[in-house]
Amino acid sequence: MADTSPVALITGGAHGIGAGLAAHLAAKGWRVVTADMKPAAADAPGRHVIADVADEAAIRALIDSIAATEGQLDGMVCNAGIMIRKPVEELSLEEWRRVLDTNLTSTFLLTRAAAKLLRSSGRGAIVTIASTRAHMSEPDTEAYSATKGGLLALTHALAISLGPAIRVNCISPGWIHVSNEELRPEDHEQHPAGRVGMVEDVSAMAAWLLGPEAGFVTGAEFVVDGGMTRKMIYAE
Repeated sequence: MADTSPVALITGGAHGIGAGLAAHLAAKGWRVVTADMKPAAADAPGRHVIADVADEAAIRALIDSIAATEGQLDGMVCNAGIMIRKPVEELSLEEWRRVLDTNLTSTFLLTRAAAKLLRSSGRGAIVTIASTRAHMSEPDTEAYSATKGGLLALTHALAISLGPAIRVNCISPGWIHVSNEELRPEDHEQHPAGRVGMVEDVSAMAAWLLGPEAGFVTGAEFVVDGGMTRKMIYAE
């Protein structure tokens, strides 16, 4: 008998938030396909595909492989992203375009390629991963911030264009601890929630948005940042 459990595609799925989300969804019974330019861990769930999400042909091949292998696509998380951080006077056009293509254009390419498959599932949902950088900035992050702001607008545009068959929502994480860096007490204490974010915080939100309990939610942004963007900060 064919496996009819839902299928999710997660880009940037070899590490960090993407890998955590893949594990979270697999534990909930999803069949998971991850895509990344890096190999996945040996114990990673599901099927992993090496792919550059900034490449149109690679995206087409990725979606075709899902149609042929898994036979369906119910959810997609557009998580892949890079940052090139340098003063704007030193940022080349090639670097600017590489960040935009990876972080923003990839979501357009993925959605365009996957829309038919998502629509046919009868429960299609897309989650884009933006950032609180769409609302606030640090120096020398122009390309990255532009892509995250663009994802917010693209999310609500897609929600209107693809609804009601496909829901599209956005998560904007704040500081999520994805490295082996040791955190200090003050790192946690500055957050109104009392701690730095964990991958599980984003994974839980994404899983809810992909599932049927979020059936009346589309075109929305969910800021997962422990309250930091609501905190007024001035030098004393």
